Amino acid sequence: MSVVGISRRQFLSAAASVVATGAAMVGTSLSVSADTYGSGELGPWRDLTRSISSDAQIRRVLAGDGVFMFGDSIGVQDGDALALRLTEVTGLALAVDNWAGRPTEAAVDVLQAWATTYGLPSRILMAVGTNDIFKPPAFGPQVKRAMEIAGPDRTVYWVNTHVSRTKEPEDVQRADLRNSTWVNRQLDDAARHYPNLQIVRWAEFLAEVKYPHRYLRDGLHTSIPLGQHWRNELIVRALRTKPAPTPAS
Repeated sequence: MSVVGISRRQFLSAAASVVATGAAMVGTSLSVSADTYGSGELGPWRDLTRSISSDAQIRRVLAGDGVFMFGDSIGVQDGDALALRLTEVTGLALAVDNWAGRPTEAAVDVLQAWATTYGLPSRILMAVGTNDIFKPPAFGPQVKRAMEIAGPDRTVYWVNTHVSRTKEPEDVQRADLRNSTWVNRQLDDAARHYPNLQIVRWAEFLAEVKYPHRYLRDGLHTSIPLGQHWRNELIVRALRTKPAPTPAS
């Protein structure tokens, strides 16, 4: 693919801003003027849509050394299609805890709870970070926490973030991009420390495609079928092979 168009310039501008300075249903209640980071404030999310596997399904997936997934509203929308594609391509089964609007800290809480209750398979998929644009500094410590829960002998696949909500004013869209890049840089930093952390580079994919708006229906959630297909495809391609973790230097 060629890197062309406004999306590329926006992405690079957002990255430069981060260097210089240091979900349906993301932010359902925003107060842009009062917030610190320009994207508004994360609204109440605990009553939003969720998709959570049954206890029996979780145990079946663990017994078959499948994949545990922890996601947000994109996972709620795309999770069923991902499960079908993953089984079709790899034979692996998927158990999910996807919850719209949920920030990474709450997803890692569930990772810890599943680890305690069930144990963990050798592959863990974290598809969260979108809702951390409202408070980017909170994200990095939660990545570290997730990696410590997973331990060095499991591979954690983490989908990085792209947000630029088209229904918001231009200054908020710019803040969304800047904060997305801030979140992603923390993920990159963690990957340099944890060799068993594999990043699924959704943000880079969108920066490379010619018409990124065709892959997103609102600057955040994937369009169906195109965006859903390609985000899921990136995830499945990553999960097809499980790299053997190597000791950190």
